[in-house]
Amino acid sequence: RYTSGQDMVSILQLVQNLMHGEEEEETSQAYRLQNVGEQGHMALLGHSLAAYISVLDRERLRKLTTRILSDTTLWLCRLFRYENGSAYYHEDDREGLLKICRLVIHTRYEDYTIEGFNVLYSKQPVIYISSAARTGLGQALCNQLGLPLYCMCRVPCNTMFGSQHQMDVALLDRVIKDDVESGKLPLLLVANAGTPGAGHTDKLGRLKELCEQYDMWLHVEGVNLATLALGYVSSSILAATKCDSMTLTLGSWLGLPAVPAVTLYRHEDPSLSLAAGLTSSQPVEKLRALPLWLSLQYLGHDGIVERIKHASQLSQRLLENLKNLDFIKTSVEDELSSPVVVFRFFREYSNRDQTSHAGQASTIQHPIINNERHIYDTFNQWLGEQLAQLVPASGVDVVELEDEGTCVRFSPLMTSAVLGTEIQDVDQLVDCLKMKIPVLTSTLQLREEFEQEVRRTVGLLYIEDLSWPGLGVVRYNYHSNGKSDDKQEKELEKINTELLKKLNELESDLTFSLGPEFGGQKNCVYIGMVTEDLDVSELVETIAATGREIEENSRLLENMTEVVRKGIQEAQLQLQKANEERLLEEGLLRQIPVVGSVLNWFSPFQASPKGRTFNLTAGSLESTESTYVSKAQGTGTTPPPTPTSSLAKQRLPGQKIFKRSMRSSDGFSETSSVSHCEDLERMDQRPPAPSPGQEQGPLETEKAEEQKEVARAAKTDTEDIPSDKSRDCTKVEEQESQR
Repeated sequence: RYTSGQDMVSILQLVQNLMHGEEEEETSQAYRLQNVGEQGHMALLGHSLAAYISVLDRERLRKLTTRILSDTTLWLCRLFRYENGSAYYHEDDREGLLKICRLVIHTRYEDYTIEGFNVLYSKQPVIYISSAARTGLGQALCNQLGLPLYCMCRVPCNTMFGSQHQMDVALLDRVIKDDVESGKLPLLLVANAGTPGAGHTDKLGRLKELCEQYDMWLHVEGVNLATLALGYVSSSILAATKCDSMTLTLGSWLGLPAVPAVTLYRHEDPSLSLAAGLTSSQPVEKLRALPLWLSLQYLGHDGIVERIKHASQLSQRLLENLKNLDFIKTSVEDELSSPVVVFRFFREYSNRDQTSHAGQASTIQHPIINNERHIYDTFNQWLGEQLAQLVPASGVDVVELEDEGTCVRFSPLMTSAVLGTEIQDVDQLVDCLKMKIPVLTSTLQLREEFEQEVRRTVGLLYIEDLSWPGLGVVRYNYHSNGKSDDKQEKELEKINTELLKKLNELESDLTFSLGPEFGGQKNCVYIGMVTEDLDVSELVETIAATGREIEENSRLLENMTEVVRKGIQEAQLQLQKANEERLLEEGLLRQIPVVGSVLNWFSPFQASPKGRTFNLTAGSLESTESTYVSKAQGTGTTPPPTPTSSLAKQRLPGQKIFKRSMRSSDGFSETSSVSHCEDLERMDQRPPAPSPGQEQGPLETEKAEEQKEVARAAKTDTEDIPSDKSRDCTKVEEQESQR
């Protein structure tokens, strides 16, 4: 098919189908995750221009690439206050650090180019990274450099003083001393100006002094480096300008698609930079900077600063609003200005609970503490997913932190330029958060009450699932004696599935489901988030009653099937016996084919048809003689009513099920008792008896008779029921009086 080649139109159509699929008109907007503006088109144009420029003659190409590379490097060094720096442009943001490690190895090991790994074997190199660094960064560096994993040292963060996401400088100093004394060579330290999780910045000033003391290379990376372009920069971030190298990810900061990351570094020996791969003699390699060169010229200095400033204002706006919210705990480095805002839902304990929990935490991690943290992690996971779904333009996501647990992160420097986040999006995010907080607090409060109610209710089994964001998990416990485990498991699945269907048919605000798709319990009913006006006892009672109703109906069907089977067998035996009796009554001659016909013609034999009917209500066989006599099918006895849940709770107009009434229970009982007393007083009232000479009309006579009947009924209810002997005596007296 492709031997002769294809035209341009067919190839472009094939690419379009691969990008958008067959349903392009319906789902084209879903695939467009980013609105590519003019600055985005400028960056994309750079890739096409680089391909065209690469076909120029060698001398013209060399001059053009040198100009593009020098201009871009100069602009970036001035923009981010990095004086006398060189730049390396790369697609993978880890590639710059990899090249820096090779540069340091070439610098510290003079014979590395000749002897290779033998030099490293004689004096083991050590690279230090923070425990809060990106996951898998150390392993990736060791794999690319060909070093064993023990050459990578993870430095713990602070535990007592300072931020728990900052590198422990004192501990790092002791570790480096121990490595030097053991004959190792400290090479490089990777610090963070904005950790990947919480966005905290290491103490870069002290780390720089430590690196100078041990002749180490300091490399800095992180999202907070973007604030170096602003007019006011905090001292902790400003210290990054003194480091040996830094990596900048301008694509996400400025919303530019397909632009390379940049690693700025300072080094005096160009030959070692060339050996490490930081520079290239090929002009085509220098064209990587062309998309960034075009984008920087399009945005200008003011446009770049404005975008970074706008992202900082968004984070500051959210941080100010979160301070006024209850049950929201933030984890930021600077309360006044933090480019990354991390927060989570958390309820403070009372003083007594804090003392008991502190005593438990000081010894061993108590199971209750672990369960509570797991529950909070689950709730914050749900909160982050809800906020991201309700306000997608905010760009919030869920992050796992070592000390805090699951948190919600807002990092506008990484998302606002791409998603177009505005101030109103932050305000909408706060409004949604205000609506979700009461739901979280109510569900957290009612979880324990729900567990206690379920454990007290016969027939229900409480399933503890700490990873479920909701009220809880319940299972209707079905036990059947004489059934195998497989049949009992199928019956349990059938009942709980039907129970879930019945609960979803109720007009309530609750969500009932089978739980998560993966990792959930089988044959259970998962109840989602609830509000504070939930009547937990009514909910549990309804679940139990509905389950019993389904179980009784299931057993009734099983019993009916067994009764019908036995009834059919009994009917066959009775019909066989009836046939034998009929043969005896008719005689042997009537069974002969010709003789029997003649005999029946002379002397007909009258026999009533005898059949059997099965009464499903009574579960017994009955004769069909009455049916042939009356020419109609008998209805039999009235079947018993289907068992239903007796939950006829009085509700206010418009009040949904499982909701507590606004009227207090005491007031409701008092009103009911008063109305009941009034009804009794009306029944006890009797009209005065007429005088002997006064005549009564028909209407008055009828009313008097009704009042007598009411009085007689009331008297009968209060008196004891007469015995059988008294009834017989009464009948005898009536007969004698009639005689």
